[in-house]
Amino acid sequence: MARKVIDEPSEDVVAIARKERQAKRSPFARMALFIRQVIAELSKVITPTRRELFGFTGVVLVFVIIMMAVVGGLDYIFSAVVVFVFGDPPVG
Repeated sequence: MARKVIDEPSEDVVAIARKERQAKRSPFARMALFIRQVIAELSKVITPTRRELFGFTGVVLVFVIIMMAVVGGLDYIFSAVVVFVFGDPPVG
């Protein structure tokens, strides 16, 4: 089961962002702020366990197989309707 984490920015990141917003910074300073904020957000990421990873992969594969069957079935039905309405194309 995935761990529950509240996705809220930490207090220091918010305070730094407010200070930076008040003072007009150069483009390089804004890029540095952006990179610091990206690193702060990436530190919050939780890597799934091996069991969770296999579970998620299984769910995705089952969903893709089901959707392939649905699309294939609809393709077969629509092609049968087209052949019924327009008839077989002349050969030769």
